Amino acid sequence: MLALLNALPGSVAQGLIWGIMAIGVYITYRVLDFADLSVDGSFCTGGAVAVMLMLGGWNVVPALIVAFLTGLLAGYITGLLHTYLKIPGILAGILTQLGLYSINLAIMGKANQAISVDKYNLAVSLRYINKTIIVSIIIVVVIIALLYAFFGTEIGSAIRATGANQNMARAQGINTGRCIRMGVALSNGIVAFAGGLYAQYQGNADVNAGRGAIVIGLAAVIIGEVIFGTKHSFATKLATSVVGAIIYYIIIAIVLQLGLPSSYLKLLSACLVAIFLGLPAIKNGIGTVKPDKED
Repeated sequence: MLALLNALPGSVAQGLIWGIMAIGVYITYRVLDFADLSVDGSFCTGGAVAVMLMLGGWNVVPALIVAFLTGLLAGYITGLLHTYLKIPGILAGILTQLGLYSINLAIMGKANQAISVDKYNLAVSLRYINKTIIVSIIIVVVIIALLYAFFGTEIGSAIRATGANQNMARAQGINTGRCIRMGVALSNGIVAFAGGLYAQYQGNADVNAGRGAIVIGLAAVIIGEVIFGTKHSFATKLATSVVGAIIYYIIIAIVLQLGLPSSYLKLLSACLVAIFLGLPAIKNGIGTVKPDKED
């Protein structure tokens, strides 16, 4: 029990950083209704760009801004593949993700680049959990406030309308292709920003850091929705995704304390997502499905 309490602050800190990533996933998954798998690549890209710039003498703030812009570009490419070349969203995301793997290796020069908190002024760090929690909370509040303001504008409302009903949005004169590209770009920009923070938190940028990130992001969104519901304001929905990420990492910490080998974490993540996705069906009763009517 004591070990779990000691691990709790670290789970909260990690959950907050991944919660920022979950906000990006929420934009594509819920706002745009777009299955975007490119976030696995852009998360790593954000970390690679931020770390390499800081190793090159950049301050942490401009490094994270460039990481965000790089994520925007990656997401925009996914949007272009989907809207101009008519490639299905899932395949477009996979293509971008695959391409980013090589790009990330080229950015870093090798599979892993370390950055020390002793030599560089990092925004967050595994060694300073309390500072990490405070900084991450401030960043989360700022991001949610900016997104709330953005999606209240004409462009933001057009993106939300596109996600709700593309045909209706198109009938109203909205350029749905542009809205999809902007939405996917914004999502990946936020994901890359989170990747830049996570690389600092871990003390290194790794080419495999983003592998499975989409599962964690979806888990955070779904956990937040199942626990807190969906009948809230847009800002509250974003906040519940962050809380969902924190709950996810607390669950992970509890299971690890119970003795589960870390090699089973991906399986645990998949099971958690499946359970929370299936909770509505479980509540309604799995055995109550009516047989198809005869012709």
